[in-house]
Amino acid sequence: MSDNELQHRPSPAWIFWTICGLIAGTYILFIAALIIADLSYTSGNQLLDTLNDEYIQFSIKLSLISCGITALLSLWFAVPIGYVFSRWRPKTRGRQLLRGLFEGIMDIPIILPPLVIGISLLILFRTAPGIWFESNVVPFTYEVTGLILAQFTVGSAFAIRAMRTTFDHIAERPEQVARTLGASSNQAFWTIAFPASRRGMVSAATIAWARSLGEFGPVLVFAGATRMKTEVLPTSIFLELSVGNLRTAVAVSILMVIMAVGVLILVRFFGERGVSHDRL
Repeated sequence: MSDNELQHRPSPAWIFWTICGLIAGTYILFIAALIIADLSYTSGNQLLDTLNDEYIQFSIKLSLISCGITALLSLWFAVPIGYVFSRWRPKTRGRQLLRGLFEGIMDIPIILPPLVIGISLLILFRTAPGIWFESNVVPFTYEVTGLILAQFTVGSAFAIRAMRTTFDHIAERPEQVARTLGASSNQAFWTIAFPASRRGMVSAATIAWARSLGEFGPVLVFAGATRMKTEVLPTSIFLELSVGNLRTAVAVSILMVIMAVGVLILVRFFGERGVSHDRL
């Protein structure tokens, strides 16, 4: 084979990246086709009419408020839990099994079907201890508090995973050096690990918020879909479909896409901006 033929022969790397690009392009086109199909099924006037609907306005407000609270609550739990499971490396076989058991339990909200989560919450708060708790502290079933709890149950599991991955990528050596210099574990965490995990916290809160926005099964079973009370955007779609109002359901779906993409862009922008400032 001549030198010219060898030079024009496609390299294996070129073929590999071409195949990967085709696969990625196919998936992106598929997702884009879904959104285009929704847009083609409705119109600008339909979107405006949907926005002017008092029920939809209420569901938008409640979705934003509940998802925001859920994201903050998820982050409150995800940061310490993610840190513990990132730094806890048991030596003995028994402790390793115990850690695996704890990790499996925390992943249950991700693995189980959403309806099962809702049913489990309903049963928990309908049993004797649950009735006592609701009657003496805060009501949950078919209330806004139950809506937030249902969203939190699923969203926090994803936030914990994100924070554990974040701390896994943060070097432990600076914390060890700080402790050898007299700092406590608490001081090492707050002065070294916590500031370094800021970008991961933004990602974890975003994931929890996005999961909460689209959560339907646990919300419907545990909090219900009462108009002007516990109705959020996913349950609005369900209620509109249940009466055959497909165009309004599609319009609400588009609103959810716009809200989710908008929030993700804003969070990513401010997150990247904060990280860049930290590096200056």
